[in-house]
Amino acid sequence: MFMEQQRRIFIQNAGLLAATAAIAPNTLWSVNKPQKKLGVALVGLGYYSRDLLAPALQLTKNCELRGIVTGSPEKIPIWQQKYGIKDKNIYNYQNYDEIANNLDIDVIYVVLPPSMHAEYTIRAANAGKHVWCEKPMAPTVADCEAMIKACKDNKVKLAIGYRCQHDPNIQAYMKVGKERPFGKVKMISSAAGYFDGRTNHWKQNKALGGGVMGDMGVYALQGARLATGEEPISVLAQSFTTRPEIYHEVEETMMFQLEFPSGARAACHTSFGIQMNYLQVNYEKGWLKMEPHSSYGGNKGSMSDGTIINFAIENQQAKQMDEDAMAIMNNTDLIVPGEEGLRDIRVVEAIYKSAKKNCLVKL
Repeated sequence: MFMEQQRRIFIQNAGLLAATAAIAPNTLWSVNKPQKKLGVALVGLGYYSRDLLAPALQLTKNCELRGIVTGSPEKIPIWQQKYGIKDKNIYNYQNYDEIANNLDIDVIYVVLPPSMHAEYTIRAANAGKHVWCEKPMAPTVADCEAMIKACKDNKVKLAIGYRCQHDPNIQAYMKVGKERPFGKVKMISSAAGYFDGRTNHWKQNKALGGGVMGDMGVYALQGARLATGEEPISVLAQSFTTRPEIYHEVEETMMFQLEFPSGARAACHTSFGIQMNYLQVNYEKGWLKMEPHSSYGGNKGSMSDGTIINFAIENQQAKQMDEDAMAIMNNTDLIVPGEEGLRDIRVVEAIYKSAKKNCLVKL
């Protein structure tokens, strides 16, 4: 009995992955090593670049770390010693535009506070480099539109760093939303948050694009958007903080409700003061649960028909960058183009408006 159940779960998972590949053939991590790897320059050498992206680039097959852009000279020898970066591939924020003349660099990955994303993405595009921009794409819709336009005008690709959409576990529940084996989505509960003990960080600084909604909030928002396969038509939101001495410029916690064209509703929560990471989708004839839902690894879930969602993935960031590199080299569609980041920020702006005015905002 046990062996038969395990066999059924394996078959169901294998079928999910195969079907996902059929829907989006570029989502599978290529095992073919290209003749030439793309050279990547990281802009901003904070935690995410240092502890996640740079190590992940050592695992990639289609791209490699070749350059850095930093305003902290003391970091340069550390990065050079660890990754062998050449002197000619090191820039600061003043001579950044000179990267246009550097044939070693094909892609610029912008890993700065959100308020700086538009400027450095546009400058990278004007330098003729493809751009990967960390999420959130930018604080405003106008910024996002300017970034997309600059990349189109310069004929370069723009990808947003939504690592989760490269994860086969997230792709599995996206597939359910598209194919609707359990009927229509009725209700969603989506949450993303953690306790951030820092007291002097850009996430607490409004001018730098801080606030939980643009950061962790997009994971809660995407949980609902990707599960339905639809865009919300209205939002109702409320923000608050449990630590006003720290979060006095921006919100620590945001709760928001979404309505979708099909009639589906979502209750979403995000916070820098509460640990939470889950997604539950209730359909007409069943349910799907993910917990964790948006972690760097170990995302997994189950469905009411007994299907287990638990695909192995070595490294989300490496898979993300390899797949984005392949899209550049093959001139194919990106999994998460700039337009996807823009869709989120349209909703984020409406959520902030709703929270400020304490009213329903239609999209």
